[in-house]
Amino acid sequence: MVILETPRLQLRAFVPEDVDALAQVLSDPETMRYYTAPLDRAGVVEWIARNRRRYEADGHGLWAMTLKSTGELIGDCGLVNQIVDNAQEVEIGYHTRRDLWGQGFATEAAQACRDYGFETLRIQRLISLIRPENLPSRRVAEKNGMRAIKQTMRKDLLHLVYAVERPASQGRA
Repeated sequence: MVILETPRLQLRAFVPEDVDALAQVLSDPETMRYYTAPLDRAGVVEWIARNRRRYEADGHGLWAMTLKSTGELIGDCGLVNQIVDNAQEVEIGYHTRRDLWGQGFATEAAQACRDYGFETLRIQRLISLIRPENLPSRRVAEKNGMRAIKQTMRKDLLHLVYAVERPASQGRA
């Protein structure tokens, strides 16, 4: 089931059969260098299962990012509930297969998730948690209208908290 569509992408719910394609992203050491470690196959299976639980509990999570032209899974992007410094936040998260970096897919998907969060879910503020040295991810957040507002520690690693507020023209929830 397609959740969001952009000019080049579709975001849809993960299915268990996505494990091999998603492993090309989440098991890649370069793609995951800003995480504690790349995921093994069991970790990718759990990643999909965790997001499927999020769909049920929260109505959203990370979704499979697929090319409209081929249906090929090239990463993930979506909205994830997070506790940051004892506050409930909704994060826009994204990962794109390394051979497709620099083509604007993460930005395109993240902007669609931002608009969905504001317009459909009526969320007041969206964040992205990004390691300071992850310059490409920081650029995606900035292209998504976000600005770094503070630092926080997650899994013993320093992260910048990027945030964007819903435009006043969209009203309050």
